[in-house]
Amino acid sequence: MNPSKSLLSIAIASTLFSALFSTQSVATQEHTEQNANQVNSTQQSTSLLKSSEVLLAKIYQPGTDVTQFLVSEKFDGVRAVWDGKAFHSRAGNVINAPAWFIKGLPKMPLDGELWLARGKFEALSGAVRKDLPVDEEWRGISYLVYELPEASGTFQARAKRITEIVKLANIPHLKAVTQFKVNDEAALNAKLKQIVALGGEGLMLHKADATYVTGRSDVLVKLKLRYDAEATVVAYTAGRGKNTGKLGALEVLTADGIRFKLGTGFTDAERANPPKIGSVVTYSYLDKTKLGKPKFASFIRVRTEK
Repeated sequence: MNPSKSLLSIAIASTLFSALFSTQSVATQEHTEQNANQVNSTQQSTSLLKSSEVLLAKIYQPGTDVTQFLVSEKFDGVRAVWDGKAFHSRAGNVINAPAWFIKGLPKMPLDGELWLARGKFEALSGAVRKDLPVDEEWRGISYLVYELPEASGTFQARAKRITEIVKLANIPHLKAVTQFKVNDEAALNAKLKQIVALGGEGLMLHKADATYVTGRSDVLVKLKLRYDAEATVVAYTAGRGKNTGKLGALEVLTADGIRFKLGTGFTDAERANPPKIGSVVTYSYLDKTKLGKPKFASFIRVRTEK
């Protein structure tokens, strides 16, 4: 065979093989690049609201006139502010969602929770913390909206507007949090027990006539059988008995300057490798003493928000 023709045949075959391989892999590459591009674009976005600029709840006090509030379930999700282009955490950092998840979301600020299901916080947290989102991990996640940042009018009016916005968007994973009224504390506590029995966390009560405010305010209160809060790890106490050589308790400091020991709720693995000094942990408690220390405090998790 003519050497020139042989070389030409090889070149043609190589070109055809490359084209075939490229065609077969283009779908996978396109999907990966789509999410990567989404990450690159959202990482350039800056948060409109940070933790000090969103509404934070106080603890419900018995004797409150519950007829003045709209009530909703308290969801164990990840707080997420949508600025019209990207999601941001309470700390103001970008939450990288897949391109298909944010496609069609309203071009206006929303406040709510990314939520998977009752009792599924760890799986949810693992999914939303990734720099490159994994589609399958996001399939069951919903964005539950309960506030319109900077909007005018009362909360009752804003809640109605949220329902209209969600309906107009017509996106399955975009949902308005259901708000309802109760006639008295007996009805409120009955609803609380019902939600907890189903695996829920508790209830949120938002003053119906409240204008939009930020920071920790009594226009929003939470009601749970047990409450949760955060504190910073400042020291360790060595374990004894079966926990010799491991963590006995964390010494933690709250934002209010209350220092106490947190010694229950840890797994053996967590005692062997305790949260680092300076890390922020979430704990639950039943009540507080007159001095402000939590009663029956129990470790829940290390805060892993980006």
